[in-house]
Amino acid sequence: MSDARTRMVARAAREIAPGMVVNLGIGLPSRVVDHLPPRFPVCLHTENGLSGVGPTLPPDSADRNLIDAGGAYVSTVPGSAFFDSAVSFALVRSGRLDLTMLGAFEVSQAGDLANWIIPGRFSPGAGGGIELAQKARRVAVLTMHTDRDGTPKLVADCSMPLTARGCVSRVFTDLAVIDVTPAGFALREVAQGVTPEQVIAATAAPLAVPDGDIVVF
Repeated sequence: MSDARTRMVARAAREIAPGMVVNLGIGLPSRVVDHLPPRFPVCLHTENGLSGVGPTLPPDSADRNLIDAGGAYVSTVPGSAFFDSAVSFALVRSGRLDLTMLGAFEVSQAGDLANWIIPGRFSPGAGGGIELAQKARRVAVLTMHTDRDGTPKLVADCSMPLTARGCVSRVFTDLAVIDVTPAGFALREVAQGVTPEQVIAATAAPLAVPDGDIVVF
C-alpha cells in the first residue's frame, strides 16, 4: 500500500478498543488486522464464518483453506471459532458487533452509505454489507477521499444505490478523519502534510472545521 493508505489503515486500527467484537469488511478494512498490537484483546469477525481472525499471511505460509470474506489468507488466534453463514449472520443480526469497518463508493453528509455497486459495472451482489451496515452498533468507513478521477466520495447526497441510510458515524480517508454529525460532516483530524483547506476542496458537501489546532495522524 502507499504511505497514505498505510497511514489511514493504521489510524483506523486505533479506533478498536480492547474487548470489542469487530467486523472488518472487504478491501482496505481487512488490512486493519495487521496494524493491531500482538495479542491485542479483540474478537475480529469475518462474515464467511470465523471469529478470532489473526493477521494475514503470505501464500507460501498460509493455510489455503483459511480466508477472510475478501479472499485474503488469514490466521487464527487462541479461541478462534469456525461456523456456517447462518451462525455468522445471526451474530450480525442480533447486534453483537460493536463495530464494523466497511469500504465505500460514497458517503453522504447524513451518514448514508453506498458501497455495493457502481451503476454500469458488474457487481456480484450486495453480500453482507447491507446487514452489517444496519445491525452493527457503530459503522466506520475506510476509503480514499476521492476516486481515481478525482471525484469526491464524501457528498451531500449519494448518487449511487444505497447500502443503508444514516448508518455511518466516522470516515477514515487518506486525507482526514471526519465524523458524521446531526449537522453534517465535521473534520476531526488531518493526515501528515494535508491542510484543512485541501480536505474542504476534496469534499462535495459542507465540512465543519474546528477552531484551533487539528490533530495530525
